[in-house]
Amino acid sequence: MSSLSAKQAADLIGVSIKTLHRWEDAGKIHPTRTVGGHRRYQVADLLGYQNDSALTLGYARVSHPTQKADLKRQVLVLESYCTQQGWNFEIIKDLGSGIDDRKRGLKQLLKLIAAGEVERLVLTHKDRLLRFGADLVFSLCEQFGTEIVIINRSEDAAIEEDLAQDLLDIITVFSARLYGSHSPKNKQIVEQLREVAEALK
Repeated sequence: MSSLSAKQAADLIGVSIKTLHRWEDAGKIHPTRTVGGHRRYQVADLLGYQNDSALTLGYARVSHPTQKADLKRQVLVLESYCTQQGWNFEIIKDLGSGIDDRKRGLKQLLKLIAAGEVERLVLTHKDRLLRFGADLVFSLCEQFGTEIVIINRSEDAAIEEDLAQDLLDIITVFSARLYGSHSPKNKQIVEQLREVAEALK
């Protein structure tokens, strides 16, 4: 019976070596060991684990309900890209500021990654994940063997618009803490900021 090295096995079924190790830990596959302690995988043991067994997650996010058109555009780009690659994928959509780390979709994403169920994470842009803290999530992905795919590393108008909304959210929170959420001074500052944010769109 043919046996493969870890790299050969991973290449055969389109997953990472870390994924093979997770499957072994979960009792899904049972590699043998050479005298030197290297894993060897039987082809027959891998037949049920083709490319479609590896879950790819696409993550799309916008900051404000007025940006739903951009959310649809992100989803379309993610779906097209993943389909072209032949990946089995799901899309998680979020609506909320890039500085908010408690969004429902983001928490779902982190839970799946920590459970070792995500082979790769696909983003249209890095800051769709989080405005601050994306690198921490990427470190988590590395820890659990999740590949990161960023389709577009350049900025675009939609990203600038989203940044303006995030900055407005930050200053709104701080002005509310400084003057009180219902004070005339806070309302005046928020209105002025909204005018600036609208001018940037």
